[in-house]
Amino acid sequence: MIQFALPWALALLPLPLLIWRLAPPHRQKVEGLRFPFFRQIARSVGAEPKAGAVVLSRSRLQMTAALVAWGLVVIALAQPQRVGTPIERTKAARDLILAIDISGSMDTRDFATPEGAPLQRLAAVKDVVTDFLSQREGDRVALIVFGSKAYVQSPLTEDFETVTMLLQQTEVGMAGPHTALGDAIGLSIRTFEASDIEQRLLILLSDGSDTASAMTPVNAAGIAARAGVEIHAIAVGDPEAGGEARVDLATLSDIASRTGGAFFFADDVSGLATVYDRIDTLAPRETETLSYRPRQSLAHWAMGLALLIGLIATFLLHTGAQRRAQGGTGGAA
Repeated sequence: MIQFALPWALALLPLPLLIWRLAPPHRQKVEGLRFPFFRQIARSVGAEPKAGAVVLSRSRLQMTAALVAWGLVVIALAQPQRVGTPIERTKAARDLILAIDISGSMDTRDFATPEGAPLQRLAAVKDVVTDFLSQREGDRVALIVFGSKAYVQSPLTEDFETVTMLLQQTEVGMAGPHTALGDAIGLSIRTFEASDIEQRLLILLSDGSDTASAMTPVNAAGIAARAGVEIHAIAVGDPEAGGEARVDLATLSDIASRTGGAFFFADDVSGLATVYDRIDTLAPRETETLSYRPRQSLAHWAMGLALLIGLIATFLLHTGAQRRAQGGTGGAA
């Protein structure tokens, strides 16, 4: 389909006609040859000398070429474009960060599979999160792992295959044996600073209590709330365990409530999968669909054709004048 970007420029098409009808004619004085007895010579041939002007005539070729060239120039000014079929692109309207505890206690094998076999906590988390990532179309996802320190494994991206690969390569203890919940939340807030998307969701998974953070998890959650970050906290592990291995249910619940999120506890694979499905229900994915039509300018074709017509007309007029001159010379001889 052809469209004009500046269709109002087509109003210039009748401009030459308006100038021809309304503007005064161009007059130019030229030198003449005077010789004696001009009037007597004129009378002898029956002519009456008087004041006048020579009006230059234009050939049909000149008029046609000029009109066509002018029309093409005006069309070029109107910027004709070939408009293609609409192309739709889905843009992420939500940024999501997965913050996963990989402290030493995540090596405990107390997660039950549907078959009843014991499974390492981190291995169970990997399986469920991998399935969760496969359904993230329209989101941007980042991966943060934490133990004694928190680290960004992957920044916000739509490349879920890479995020999944990095998650599968993560091992227990890579970030240290302790648990730094507050640092993980703080690092998530800094990661979100690179985002201009309003919906920001942090899924925080831990099986222990905070023992290594520079800032308490509750204070970090308050900062997250002011930054517009919604935290859903997932507790795995044993609330009755002793020391650092005991999952701090109260702190995780407080973190979620301060940011408008939800708190969950999962003690087996099916429960963990249900938690992630529940998060999808609480925070449905938002997408923004962008539609545009590719446009290809055709103005240069109109300008090129106008130039070509002008050159051809000039060539034909020049060769015609030469032939007339040669014919006149031959007749005089």
